[in-house]
This record gives sequence, C-alpha cells and structure tokens, in this order.
Amino acid sequence: MALRPDEFYDHAIAAADGERRLPLARMTEWDISPFEQEGLRVAPLRPPVLPEPPRQGEDPSDCNSCRNRDEGIWFDDHWRLTRIARVGVPLVLMLHPREHHDLADLPDELASELGRLTTHIARHMQALAHIARAHVYRIGDGGAHLHIWFFARPEGQAQLYGSWLVVWDDLLPEYPADVADADAVTVVDALVASYGGRRP
Repeated sequence: MALRPDEFYDHAIAAADGERRLPLARMTEWDISPFEQEGLRVAPLRPPVLPEPPRQGEDPSDCNSCRNRDEGIWFDDHWRLTRIARVGVPLVLMLHPREHHDLADLPDELASELGRLTTHIARHMQALAHIARAHVYRIGDGGAHLHIWFFARPEGQAQLYGSWLVVWDDLLPEYPADVADADAVTVVDALVASYGGRRP
C-alpha cells in the first residue's frame, strides 16, 4: 500500500534541509539539463493539501475539452487532434477523446484506439524532415478530460533529449507558426491516409 499523504511528506522532509529544501535532482547534473547547478535551488516542499482541489473539467458540464469537442485539426467519431500554438519546439499536438473520459475510465474500445492513434501520430511526426523523435506524455493533473501530448524533438538538438524536453519547450523562443502549421497539415494528411478520420 502506498504511503499516506502525511507519511509521504514526512519521508521526503527527512531528506530535506532546515528550509524544507530537498537536494538538487540528479537530473540537474545531466548534460541535457537546461539549468546550471550553481545558484539553482529546490523550492521548499509544501505539506500535502487534502482534499486535493478539483481539476478543470471534473464536472463535464464545465469541461473546456467537452465544450471544444468540435475544434481541432483532425477528427473521427471518437477523437480529435489539436495543435498547441506558441511553443518553442517544432510541433506540439494534443489528442483528446470527443466524449468526457479520463485515462482510468476509458472504455476498452477507446483504449485500443488510443494505442493505435498514438503510434500513428508519433510515426507521422517522426517522419517530418528534421524531427528526430516524437515524445508522448500523459500527465493528468491539470484537467480531468484525457489529453495526450505529442512533442516533436528537433533533429540534432541532443540537449533536448528526454524528460527535459517540455522544460526546454517553455524556455525556447516561439517556433515559427507558419512552419508548425505546415507540418501539422502534413501529419494530419498522413494520419487520414494511414488511420482514417478527416480534416475539419
């Protein structure tokens, strides 16, 4: 059984200094870290907050994703794909079910479709010129409606490898929108050809 919230906090605080600051993560020593260790500090660990505040869209009647179920760059009967604007990496796409589901309550049929769609989207993003990888993320703390992130890592940018990519994305200057739009169209056209669905 997982530690209770108070037990988890006590366990973590035992490794912290007098200001409740944990040591820097080993990840900050990696050569792909966007931060230099000198002067970098960990924020004080705050005690648990219970009950946790609700995520956006816990109530489907107040869910932004449900409200926008007909917006996107690709659709089929169950899914929609959107392009996230004003990012630093070449392309960021997000896949949402059109009906209100989170990952844990996704019906098996949709879960199967999610697996196939994830593979097709990643494959088509990686087929773009000068894109080395498509990173796929599901976080789930911000919104109750399932959303899967797809980040295109630019070729040759070894410092953007791995789990730091989303942080680098936030640090980099905004990528040219016209280039991202054109690449999104290429991915959608390939998705329609390989999986089905339609453009708006």
